[in-house]
Amino acid sequence: MNTRRNFLKTLSAGTTAAVIGGMGLDAYADETDPLRKELLVKKAIIKADAPWDEVQKALETADWNIIDTANWSEHPYRPMAEFRMVYGDSALFLQYRVKEQAVRAVASADNGEVWKDSCVEMFIKPEPDTDDLYYNFEFSCIGFCLLSVGSGRGDREMAKPEILSQIRRKTSLERKPFPERKEETEWELTAVIPFAAFFKHSHFLPEGKTARANFYKCGDDLTVPHYLSWNPIKVENPDFHRPEFFGDVKFMP
Repeated sequence: MNTRRNFLKTLSAGTTAAVIGGMGLDAYADETDPLRKELLVKKAIIKADAPWDEVQKALETADWNIIDTANWSEHPYRPMAEFRMVYGDSALFLQYRVKEQAVRAVASADNGEVWKDSCVEMFIKPEPDTDDLYYNFEFSCIGFCLLSVGSGRGDREMAKPEILSQIRRKTSLERKPFPERKEETEWELTAVIPFAAFFKHSHFLPEGKTARANFYKCGDDLTVPHYLSWNPIKVENPDFHRPEFFGDVKFMP
């Protein structure tokens, strides 16, 4: 797939439920590192097919978490980006909010090259105590989704259309593709990800469990490429496929 990169920016204080490490990035390669970021995800009483206004109300009970780490100095640009998430009995509810100096949406189908556009992502390992598989959910600013699963960059299995069609998406931008617009743009994307989208984990039920994940904002083919993440990554070259740098995601009962 694609090469990943960058992170760092500040929004407002008090918007994150994460525990932020204050030491050198070497600590993040240690699976026992107590300063690795931690996200607490609340449970909401909401169904996967709930109307969008009910989805919004459920998400408003969660805190915003800043995607602000720029690990690679050759890509210093940091748009404002943050996310929040809750879960229900059968789905994850994920929302991103972005403000950037330009926006691009060329990919025109699911499983397309969405990372080249203005893109937000969640890479998540749902059962880290059981296996090494993680999923990459990547969304363009107009709602197209790329989804695959595997234990690393080189062994990904793409999701089939019948899986992708179950992921509900709502974006504040038009759904029609467009070339890069070099103007400051604010946009939001909301996704309802049914547990069935974890197609290698047919009995995935997150309540009371701890997953591992990282959250990203990127735009590989924008005039000013950028690569931001929630939890820091310490590697020489830009790469988002680094599960050893995922943070903890605790699904509260």
